[in-house]
Amino acid sequence: MLLQELHGGIYPCHEEHPAHFDRAEPIPGPTTDRLSKAAAEFNVVIVGSLFERRAVGLYHNSAVVLERDGSIAGRYRKMHIPDDPGYYEKFYFTPGDEGFVPIQTSLGCLGVLVCWDQWFPEAARLMALGGAEILLYPTAIGFAADESTAEQSRQLEAWQTIQRSHAIANALPLAACNRIGTEADTAFWGNSFICGPQGEILAQAGTNEQVLIATIDRRRSEDVRRMWPFLRDRRIDAYAGLTRRYLD
Repeated sequence: MLLQELHGGIYPCHEEHPAHFDRAEPIPGPTTDRLSKAAAEFNVVIVGSLFERRAVGLYHNSAVVLERDGSIAGRYRKMHIPDDPGYYEKFYFTPGDEGFVPIQTSLGCLGVLVCWDQWFPEAARLMALGGAEILLYPTAIGFAADESTAEQSRQLEAWQTIQRSHAIANALPLAACNRIGTEADTAFWGNSFICGPQGEILAQAGTNEQVLIATIDRRRSEDVRRMWPFLRDRRIDAYAGLTRRYLD
């Protein structure tokens, strides 16, 4: 079960206000306790998202994975932190310092990333190289109140396209769970989806609350990689420039 980004309450980053730090909690803590009970009760793996309090004055936007027995299988701290109107996350969150490390569960190896991470192909690739068998993105993204219908359409299509591209480039299934509803001046656009390793849509939500279910055949990733051997043909000897900010 994949939940949306910071699902425990309103998205706090629409403004910069110290009071929102009161929502932060440790891992383990109240939210992981509730998710742990649910995971054990329903015999499911749960990926949740919360405002993590690591220490006094040190906070992360984190995803946590609960195993079927309720134990904590692992945690991912969001690496890419945005700072844009309506998404003032740099005020609250320190970038993750644990890297792009997949989390092993009874369902397989999960490549968990968070929202803004979904625009960066490097993040998805490193999860794939680490052995991830599915990419998961808890998300909170939407339209600003003053954006035109045409611009909204372009943004939504770009959001889905980039994630389907990660699925294709790494031959991995992918699920993205986005918020819905309007908070402050942001209309979260929903449209959560699940796609297969060739980017094929397996399930698609709209703008209302709903549960998406899809059957994923992990064997297909190996079959696709045999046909499209992107990992085999990567020119790792020629990619040194990727470690530089800009080639000037």
